Amino acid sequence: MPEAKLSLRGVEKSFGANQVLRGIDMEVTEGEMICLIGASGSGKSTLLRCINQLEPIDEGRVLLDGQDISEPGLDLGPVRRRIGIVFQSYNLFPHMSALENVTLAPRRVLHEEATALQARAATLFARFGLAEHMLKYPDQLSGGQQQRVAVIRALAMRPEIMLFDEITAALDPELVGEVLAVLRQLREEGMTMLLATHEMGFARDLADRVCFMDGGVIVEEGPPEQIFSAPQVARTQAFLASVLRQ
Repeated sequence: MPEAKLSLRGVEKSFGANQVLRGIDMEVTEGEMICLIGASGSGKSTLLRCINQLEPIDEGRVLLDGQDISEPGLDLGPVRRRIGIVFQSYNLFPHMSALENVTLAPRRVLHEEATALQARAATLFARFGLAEHMLKYPDQLSGGQQQRVAVIRALAMRPEIMLFDEITAALDPELVGEVLAVLRQLREEGMTMLLATHEMGFARDLADRVCFMDGGVIVEEGPPEQIFSAPQVARTQAFLASVLRQ
């Protein structure tokens, strides 16, 4: 087995009396795409937020290239530059153009030179079909275009791992495809990715591994053909029967 790029060992997280994660163990190798599926409230989003330390964990360890990034007191700036995250809400600054939204963090955090940064940003916009929109403001863009800008903004920080939290959930159905095309391209380029998603067809077609979460645990995991065609656990079978019937 290749050495893990990211390891979770016994990760637990509670909010008050509500235990959301109950001892999560996971190994992610470089270039792997893992899709997290499960009902709302199963712990998928919290798990992603714990991976890049937006939420501190209560127990366990999160290791990035063997380094414990969940250690109390650790400077999290470098960690969050290496692990990008995109949410279902775009969170673009409305008073800034798409280009300004994308270049703000690299300019302030990475201290990149403006000309080189703008050239690199323009390349990203072109890669994802938004070259003609990069000077527009968020309210001049569709939801799908805004979500693609949010992905580009995260990529502009040159992350090693990308986390996506239900990034198609807020989109009209006809706009979902253009965002999934971005993920498909990143998959082809070898980006290491973890996605919380309700897009079962996408997970079946492109994931290296699918993890079904329920009640704060990974109930079952495996290659998509196993999870979707021959799930072994009754809870997985019931969930998939429900969502695939819709």
